[in-house]
Amino acid sequence: MERPLLTTRATLVLLLAILSGAAAAALSWWAGEGLARSVLAGLATTGLAVSFFNRLIAGENVRGGARGGGEEEEHG
Repeated sequence: MERPLLTTRATLVLLLAILSGAAAAALSWWAGEGLARSVLAGLATTGLAVSFFNRLIAGENVRGGARGGGEEEEHG
């Protein structure tokens, strides 16, 4: 059986980023900006959204620290 090219998590992150970029471009164009500015706004939003959704939808091996979901140790 062949392995998928992208994991489900990576696919979801990229899909949400592309949808965010498309929404930003459409809203920018609808607001009266030119096509070039709308495309640039969409690309910038897509790039930033990848990082945002990657942190938001963190996998089990990525979580750590205060948000790790692990049990805290009691001292004393």
